[in-house]
Amino acid sequence: MSRTGPTRATRPTRPTRATGIALSLAAATALALTSTGCDTVTDKAGEIVSSATAAVASAAQEKMDEVKDGVNATADVKAGGTSTDGDRTVAEITATNPKDKNADYTIMVNFRDDSGNLLDAVVLNINGVEPGASKSGTARSNRTLSGTTTAEIAQALRH
Repeated sequence: MSRTGPTRATRPTRPTRATGIALSLAAATALALTSTGCDTVTDKAGEIVSSATAAVASAAQEKMDEVKDGVNATADVKAGGTSTDGDRTVAEITATNPKDKNADYTIMVNFRDDSGNLLDAVVLNINGVEPGASKSGTARSNRTLSGTTTAEIAQALRH
């Protein structure tokens, strides 16, 4: 019996899952390194976490770049406060469509700590927002975030 579809070995993987795994591994490495108490090691651990966070933000930007014929709609989108859902940080994101036809929104949400440092970035789609109406969706962090966090709209495209 022959297979007609791609095999497990050749099937493409989802970049968001791979990015999440890489970020989790980097965070675990950073935690292990910081527990040794050495300043040099602590600095290196911070660099690893920063690098992993930058990779997640880059992957989110790549998702935004895939949107064709999108127009800047950051003013149409608002982020609510953050809360936790299980081990993840979530924020309600609301898109309000000021146009005269249905619109879809692709939104990049940054999660930041109380010092303004980038902790995570996610991309959210809110589809089928009717003219003059609002519709909400939930942005969910890729990993566990500690401390006080805020959600901000980094970019929003209406298409």
